[in-house]
Amino acid sequence: MTRGWQRRFDEPIPLPRGRQLITLRDAGNYITKLPKADHDAAEWQAAMEALILVAESGGPTMFARIGIMQALNRHHVREFNPKQKEPHWGRRKLKRDE
Repeated sequence: MTRGWQRRFDEPIPLPRGRQLITLRDAGNYITKLPKADHDAAEWQAAMEALILVAESGGPTMFARIGIMQALNRHHVREFNPKQKEPHWGRRKLKRDE
C-alpha cells in the first residue's frame, strides 16, 4: 500500500472549473492556493487536517475525500422537497388477508 502524499483517491474529486484532484498532494496544493478568506474557513481547515492525517498516518483516503467534498459544497443549501416520496399510511396487504 502506498503511503504519503502520492496516494490516490478512489475516485478523482471534480473541481468547479473542470479540473480534478487525483492525489493527496493535488488536494493539498489546491487548498494552499485558495484565497486567504476561503483558506481560513472552518470547512477548509477541517479538510486540510483530515488530509494531513490521512497522508501522514496512513488512514483511509475516504476521510480526506469527505472533508474536501464538504468544503467544496459548503455554500450549497439542501432544500426540503415534501413531494419526493409519498408516505404509505395504509395497512400492508398480506397474502393471508386476501
